[in-house]
Amino acid sequence: MNSTIELLQSHRSIRKFSDRKIPQDLFEALIRSGQSAATSNHVQAYTIIRVVDADNRRTLAELSGGQAYVADCSDFLVFCADMKRSTDAAERAGAEVIRGMTEQLLVASIDTALMAQNVAVAAESVGIGLCYIGGIRNNPAEVSELLRLPDHVYPVFGMCLGYPEQDPEVKPRLPLASILKQDYYQDEQDRAHIAEFDNTMRQYYLARTGGNKDTSWSEQLKPLFTSKLRPHMRDFLKGRGFEMK
Repeated sequence: MNSTIELLQSHRSIRKFSDRKIPQDLFEALIRSGQSAATSNHVQAYTIIRVVDADNRRTLAELSGGQAYVADCSDFLVFCADMKRSTDAAERAGAEVIRGMTEQLLVASIDTALMAQNVAVAAESVGIGLCYIGGIRNNPAEVSELLRLPDHVYPVFGMCLGYPEQDPEVKPRLPLASILKQDYYQDEQDRAHIAEFDNTMRQYYLARTGGNKDTSWSEQLKPLFTSKLRPHMRDFLKGRGFEMK
């Protein structure tokens, strides 16, 4: 394997950061790396809010579920799916713009995720750690108000960036055979693959916690599918102009 593949396969979420700050020129290089990601029809349907104000950082930490590292990391970014800039530009160019299409929501969300992952890889390549913060969607209306987001823009997730002050193990992933299919979707062997992975994850958690966490991948999934996860998101998105027509 080459160094790029090794880097990609060594990703860990970092939640403890040193006081060392990311230099401005390096920070901007990371964002430019994000801009080089693939984007649907060159729309570039994203905006990144770099939250510097300490009070706002603390507020976002609480809105995200009390995740203190949102306030403590060197830089905290909120990645926003943004269809305002591009539709406004098309309208100024003379188009009779149709807003609120479901495909626009998908394009903006996918563009944002691709852009963010480029930032993540660029950061890790220079020794900077990161943690995605999906908890931004716990209170998306409050986050949007705090960041003064206009209609047709919504916060997809946050990202903590900083120099690591911890060295966690790489978390195992599902067996390749369970996620890579040839020609057709085939799941006859998935039950066996999942059972194998459940055992792998149980041993991982036991080792990482000194025997204090005894659970499997399947058991960890139960809360996600036994309650309505963030049921506010549909109405929130419609209220932001993503009507999903």
